[in-house]
Amino acid sequence: MKKTSASILIIDDQEDILFASKMLLKKHFENIFTLNNPKNVVELLAKNIIDVVLLDMNYRIGFEDGREGLYLLKEIKTLSPKTVVILMTAFGKVETAVEGLKSGAFDYILKPWENEKLLSVVKQAVDKSRKEQKKPNNIESIDDFFVGNSDVIKKAYSLADKVAKTDANVLILGENGTGKFVLSDHIHRQSERKNSPFIHVDLGSLNSNIFESELFGYAKGAFTDAKIDTPGRFEMAQNGTVFLDEIGNVPLHLQSKLLQVIQTKTVTRLGESKARPLNVRIITATNLDLKQEVADKNFREDLYYRINTMEIVLPPLRERNEDKIPLAHYLLQKMMTKYGRDEIIFDEKALVQIEKHAWNGNIREMENRIERAVILCDNNHITVSDLDLEQITTYEENQDNIQLSAVEKTAIEKILFKNNNNISKTAEELGLSRASLYRRLEKYNISTN
Repeated sequence: MKKTSASILIIDDQEDILFASKMLLKKHFENIFTLNNPKNVVELLAKNIIDVVLLDMNYRIGFEDGREGLYLLKEIKTLSPKTVVILMTAFGKVETAVEGLKSGAFDYILKPWENEKLLSVVKQAVDKSRKEQKKPNNIESIDDFFVGNSDVIKKAYSLADKVAKTDANVLILGENGTGKFVLSDHIHRQSERKNSPFIHVDLGSLNSNIFESELFGYAKGAFTDAKIDTPGRFEMAQNGTVFLDEIGNVPLHLQSKLLQVIQTKTVTRLGESKARPLNVRIITATNLDLKQEVADKNFREDLYYRINTMEIVLPPLRERNEDKIPLAHYLLQKMMTKYGRDEIIFDEKALVQIEKHAWNGNIREMENRIERAVILCDNNHITVSDLDLEQITTYEENQDNIQLSAVEKTAIEKILFKNNNNISKTAEELGLSRASLYRRLEKYNISTN
């Protein structure tokens, strides 16, 4: 039987699972890699083109909610977007696997699996990978991603381009969904470190119990599940960039440990006393007002100044009105490429609503709504209904009307009081007829007695 030319990576902390799956798959596919420690996936993906990853959802005793698997899924999709990921999970953990599908996994397999089922899913994943490889490069590559023409966003990217050539620590501030990850990746790609790793750490989703082991690594035997010496995220980023997202969420008692690493440019693994030298560029980001967090004693002042050599503020989309329509067209092209669609356009009413909408979720909200619209739209025209903006806009208009009514009522009451409730003088000063004023008095239930 001729083997399929494909590279499959299996990640699981149970050796019997690795052995059994490798024995099965190597009969059908040319290259089979196995990892019993997920920490090594960064190095492996940097050195090899992997078509499909079989990824276990849990790696530590006592942490069986699948969060580690979801975290690794995001890492893999960031490091190698065209690699197709199949999740492996035990029966009864299907809800977490479904969450993984929403985060970009291709499918999931229940353990223990049926061999025919596993082979079928892996073959489908290989076919999917082949199609992905034929697609053009990711639309958000270094040469092709959306910035915008508004002065506020051009200022932010101008600062980023200047600081990229240095090794200065950068703090990126901005609301959720404003593009902090994209900007940090841009800085890395523009820097002298661009050929070394870019490691993204989502501190907001990192359990405080595994904070040190994830970031600093650990020695064999440091704790129950520490089976081999393992580098942390800082060491994985050696000679490259580590992006610490949501740094404002780090608890105070752990901030001192982070500060020590940044100050000394060394890291000490759990269970070791030897400090290892670090050569990494540090970029951090948060949606919090760190100055206020410092004032409120929730964030260390010395850490704030260490990470804040250069501060870049990403504006919310509501402050970039001229960028809304161009961004929508860019995201539409991106989703058309993702789903293999073409000739989709926005109808005029949809464009009006896109420009009018507040976009409190910023770029992420727009991207999610446009992706939904591309899936739902008929006749290759995206409508207001496809974007699901009607209800939101109607609510906002109602809020505007309520505010205007409150202003009008207050103005009438003030001028009535000034004129001692004289209807004629009040109507004249307001530029209304007496009849119009009476209608407003009735509307706002204003008494003239």
